[in-house]
Order: sequence, then structure tokens, then C-alpha cells
Amino acid sequence: MAKSYFTWFDSVGVPYEYTYVAANVTVTVLLVGFAVAARAALGSGEKASVPAGNFGIKGVCESVVEFVDGLVSGALGSGTRKYVPLFGSIFFFVIMNNLFGLLPGMTAATGNINTALAIGAFSFLVYNYMGLKHGGWHYLAHFAGPVWWLAWLMIPIEIISHVIRPFSLGIRLSVNMTADHTILGTFIDLTKVVIPVVFYGLGTFVSFIQALVFTMLSMVYVAMATADDH
Repeated sequence: MAKSYFTWFDSVGVPYEYTYVAANVTVTVLLVGFAVAARAALGSGEKASVPAGNFGIKGVCESVVEFVDGLVSGALGSGTRKYVPLFGSIFFFVIMNNLFGLLPGMTAATGNINTALAIGAFSFLVYNYMGLKHGGWHYLAHFAGPVWWLAWLMIPIEIISHVIRPFSLGIRLSVNMTADHTILGTFIDLTKVVIPVVFYGLGTFVSFIQALVFTMLSMVYVAMATADDH
């Protein structure tokens, strides 16, 4: 497929087919750097437990953690704060990759189906691991359904429904981000000022919503896998 737009990765000789890899690596490095800076800003001892008094790295991180904690508590119930780092990482990774594509001369790695499916596969592995850890082999028994003599029918249906989940997560994310950034790029080419500002705002909103939807669906899968009625 021929390349139809410029990215800053061209200037360092990154081939078009690996542009999404370069974007992915760049965002990951930035996130690691942000995490190190956030840990330093947090401090230690009593200082770490004192809320931030201004808008800085610590304040931003506290707001995000509170937001994700609220989502986890709502989806998984009380006593599930241990999942906050996991879903916080997923949310941060997806939204930062989404927003990265809004920068002039950059591309969103999440708009590439390979990256989106990889994150979907990660979510798939996580919720199945959590299910096995919580219910042991009893977790696998739910694939047979509630009626033993229908197991021959339910097992393939359940397997197919689970296998489809990472694909649906990845394709939804990739398609929405590709469409959003394509529309933005089109209007920037047509009208250089004023109107693109509206679409930058819309793109930011879509980036947030897609990260939220991906994270929430991952939470729902974990909630279903760890339900005690399996």
C-alpha cells in the first residue's frame, strides 16, 4: 500500500510499514519516562500520602488513579483495588497512543490493526488468567454450560465467543482510530485553519472514548471470568 502522508519518522528513515512500530516504541518510552517522573514527584513516607496542592505530574496522576479506581470499583465491586494498576496501564497506553496520532506529523499506533489486536490479545490472556486463578479448573467448567447433556453444543459456542473477543476489541479500536484520524487529516488538507480546531477537539474526545470503552470492556471480561456463579 502506498504511503499518502508524511510523518516525522520519515526523516530518520523508518520504512512506512514500520511506522506504527516506531510510534508504539516512542509512546512507550514517553510513558516510562512519565512514570519515572511521577514516581519521583510522589515522594516517600508521609509526603507520598499528602494530596497534590497544585496542577502538576503528581496531581494529574492522582486524578487518573482516582478515575480508574472508580471504574474498577463500579465494574468489579469493592475489594478489587488490586486491579487498578492493570487497568490504569491499559487505559494510559491506549489513550496516549490515540492522542499521539493527533500531533502533526505523527501517527497513532492504535490505528494499525497489528497493535490493536496485540492489545486485544493481552486483554484476552489477562481475563482468562484471572478466571483460572480465581476459580481454578471450575472456571473451565462454565464452557460446558449449566446442563451437562448440552455440553457438546455449548463448548464450541463458548470457545468461539471467547476467541472473537480480542478480535472485536482490536478491530473496534483500530477502525475507529483510523476513521477519526483520516477525517482530521482530510479537513486539515482542505481548510488549514479554524475548522480543523473543531476536529482536533472531536479527535481528542474520540481518543478518550475509545480508550475508555476498551478498558471498560476488559473490566467486564474480568468481572465475568471471576464471577462466583461459574
